[in-house]
Amino acid sequence: MSEIDKIISLNLNNLDLAKLKEISEHADTLKQFEEWKKLPILYELALEELQNKIKLIQAEWELTDGFSPIEHIKTRLKDPKSMIEKLVRKGLDTTVDNIFEHIHDIAGMRIVCAFVQDIYRMFNHLQQREDIKIIEIKDYIANPKSNGYQSLHVIVAVPLVLMEGKRWVKVEIQMRTLAMDFWASLEHIIFYKYDKQVPAHIVHELTEAAKAADELDLKMLNLRKEVLSLDDSVTPPPPYVRKESTN
Repeated sequence: MSEIDKIISLNLNNLDLAKLKEISEHADTLKQFEEWKKLPILYELALEELQNKIKLIQAEWELTDGFSPIEHIKTRLKDPKSMIEKLVRKGLDTTVDNIFEHIHDIAGMRIVCAFVQDIYRMFNHLQQREDIKIIEIKDYIANPKSNGYQSLHVIVAVPLVLMEGKRWVKVEIQMRTLAMDFWASLEHIIFYKYDKQVPAHIVHELTEAAKAADELDLKMLNLRKEVLSLDDSVTPPPPYVRKESTN
């Protein structure tokens, strides 16, 4: 017999306060269990919703410009264990409400573009949309990390229209160029290989490689500008001026 069946089968008129408290605790446990089951589904739906929006943007750009600045898109979901560990590190109770409120990177999307200019063009478009809320921005392109890591991190909220009403679910978007993505993948492999205890000379080489990737991005951007200027039928994207790093 399920917990719900046990509760229904009891005669509430003959119960003492202790038994009523036990029933209440069972009901709360069942409710929490249902919320935990629903959690990954909501974030998966939010990712699908956001991915559909991005695909529509791609299609529109291909129609207007003749090409899409987006090279590819990847998505991922954190597992429940990672969610709980992050709440514990933050010193918070392991509740579904705390996850929705305090954990922003459960659902993740990586958008890889050809050029830095395309990243900011995409970001500017997202800012103007009414069906996406910008929650937080971390610009590691304008201000790279000390090891050379570059990416534009944006926390957005995507609306899901549910039977219970509209619910805004957060998704972390990381936007990089192809060169930045290649560098980040290599760095991840190296840090995993050395269990995060990377020798100083390899860290130095990684930083130098990040600078080289940055230079490659700029060279390829200038090359694209020159090619597009030869074709009057293609409208070049708005100019991009790189900000100087404050690090």
